[in-house]
Amino acid sequence: MNWFWVFLCVLCVLCVLCGESSSRGADIDKTKLAEIDTAVEAAIKRGELPGAVVVVVHADAVAYRKAFGNRATKPDAVAMTSDSVFDMASLTKPVATGTSIALLIQQGKLKPEDLVSKHWPEFAANGKDKVTVEHLLLHTSGLIADNAIADYADGKAKAIERIAGLKLEAPAGTRFKYSDVGFIVLGELVEKVGGMPVDKFAKKHVFDPLKMADTGFNPVDALKKRVAPTGLRDSKIILGEVHDPRAFKMGGVAGHAGLFSTADDMARYCRMLLRDGELDGTRVLDAKTVKLFTEAHAVPVLDKAGKELKGARSFGWDVDTSYSAPRGDGFKKGEGYGHTGFTGTSVWVDPGTKTAVIILTNRVHPDDKGNATPLRRAVGTIVAAAVGKK
Repeated sequence: MNWFWVFLCVLCVLCVLCGESSSRGADIDKTKLAEIDTAVEAAIKRGELPGAVVVVVHADAVAYRKAFGNRATKPDAVAMTSDSVFDMASLTKPVATGTSIALLIQQGKLKPEDLVSKHWPEFAANGKDKVTVEHLLLHTSGLIADNAIADYADGKAKAIERIAGLKLEAPAGTRFKYSDVGFIVLGELVEKVGGMPVDKFAKKHVFDPLKMADTGFNPVDALKKRVAPTGLRDSKIILGEVHDPRAFKMGGVAGHAGLFSTADDMARYCRMLLRDGELDGTRVLDAKTVKLFTEAHAVPVLDKAGKELKGARSFGWDVDTSYSAPRGDGFKKGEGYGHTGFTGTSVWVDPGTKTAVIILTNRVHPDDKGNATPLRRAVGTIVAAAVGKK
């Protein structure tokens, strides 16, 4: 054996590995990322939120991770920790429900062009017979944004029955209107087609395989010790229960809201998407399914005067609409995707730079006020600059 050539081959491998190690994350400006501290602290000082956890993923590594302020201010102050558990609100839509629908499509049990009524015949009532799965995913179904809270007073089964009886506000496919109802319908489709409620389906097929141990619906008592409280219900601070009133009436599990998670778990989820559906040797989605799930589709956005504007959504994610504040002013329109949650949560993913920006706040604590939008925009802009996009 020629030991010289063996030695040379080993040396080459080591050089490659060392080169990869030294360059890992080297293309992100850590000095620029430090400006996130100032942005979050300013938002807290302005009273827009009590605290936050921010994580930035870049090149398959966590480039920034920090907790700020307080998790709770009432009845007593409790410091925010990086492992705090947040009510994700509408991030439930893409992360739990959207991913579950994508998996059902991947499994061949569902198609984007399927009529909803194919799987739920009662839904065809009152002119909804032409609504497809794709319409629901893109918020172009013509459904109302939210039906009356009184429709949920008698529990989940009755609420679903009443949703099946709703009329459309507009013909399917003719306008974009963000709809909680649409994703409640998608959550029901997960149960009907997937054979189990959306919380159990997502846990089995997404959260457990990704080792997202702190992610799920209706947190158990042990987890509630780390849950960030939200607003008020019956004059009492909500802790460990979903903030959304409709999801609460449905037992804490719905297609539009109810998910709880941490910034670290969300980082794992985003890394999976950025790695084309695989993480740590476990494949959750096929690469073509990730593309289907996240690629942009033009949607007819109407202004107040009824004029059609350019807009884009993906199958569960925002791409370019009025909900795109987490993109900031640096990431290019139409190339990334993300979502926000009413409680103060947000995610933005930019595949071109292999970057994800995760901002978790409970801006509705303690009095259902606060505003996370300026912080989302500021942090998105900072991160874009740190990866050289501005």
